[in-house]
Amino acid sequence: MADLVVGIGLVLVIEGLLWALTPSLAERFLQAAASVPQSSLRIAGWSSVAIGLGLVWLIRG
Repeated sequence: MADLVVGIGLVLVIEGLLWALTPSLAERFLQAAASVPQSSLRIAGWSSVAIGLGLVWLIRG
C-alpha cells in the first residue's frame, strides 16, 4: 500500500511540475488531446497502463 501512495505522489509531482513550470505548454497539450478521437486516447491510455504494469512487474519481480 505504501508503494501505491508513493506512486500517486510521483504522478502528482510530475503533473504539478508541468503546470507550475510551463502552463502554456500544458494548455497546448490539453487542446491537442481535445482534438484527438476518443478511441485513440483510449488506446494510448490502455497502452500506458500496460507499460506501467510491465515496468512495475519487472522492477518488483
